[in-house]
Amino acid sequence: MSGLLDSLLEWARLHLVPLGIPGLILTAFTESSFFPIPPDVILIPLALLDPGNAVLYGLVATVSSTAGALLGYWIGLKGGRPILLKLAGKKSVKKAEEFFNRYGAWAVGVAAFTPIPYKVFTIASGVFMLRNLKAFILASILGRGGRFMAEAVLIMLFGEEILSFLSAHFELITILVGAAVIFFLAVYSLLRRRSRS
Repeated sequence: MSGLLDSLLEWARLHLVPLGIPGLILTAFTESSFFPIPPDVILIPLALLDPGNAVLYGLVATVSSTAGALLGYWIGLKGGRPILLKLAGKKSVKKAEEFFNRYGAWAVGVAAFTPIPYKVFTIASGVFMLRNLKAFILASILGRGGRFMAEAVLIMLFGEEILSFLSAHFELITILVGAAVIFFLAVYSLLRRRSRS
């Protein structure tokens, strides 16, 4: 599987990076619902090649990914649990369901920022019939924007030097930020419940 993924990543670098913004739009949109290549693979080289437009690339990736999340939601709504089980397996689906029951649309925001496959949560939103689409869109914008804009700004400020730091610590950084978001949401919902009672 890792050999196939490496081949796909290489294919993306060879064929999608040269397309520039259209390649980034295509990758960011499709990755939110079915494509296995993360937009970072296109965003980072584009930002390195043209640091002056790094923030633009971050914005394009955020908007395209959020639009693709709506397609993921629709796929979940129409295709339901069988598609989700094919993508993620029983254990992951159960975990996603627990996340949704606890955090609602904000579960999407956490997945949008972290290495958790984003498409699993966008499709799960449709499967679990998440009703608050405004919160779903906002969570997607905040999660995806936080991730892509952080990458873009860091590359714009530090160039290639930041890449070794990002590749060495990216998973840890996103997990820590995800944990901080979950903690914030837990405190927020606890305070809300207390103010109601």
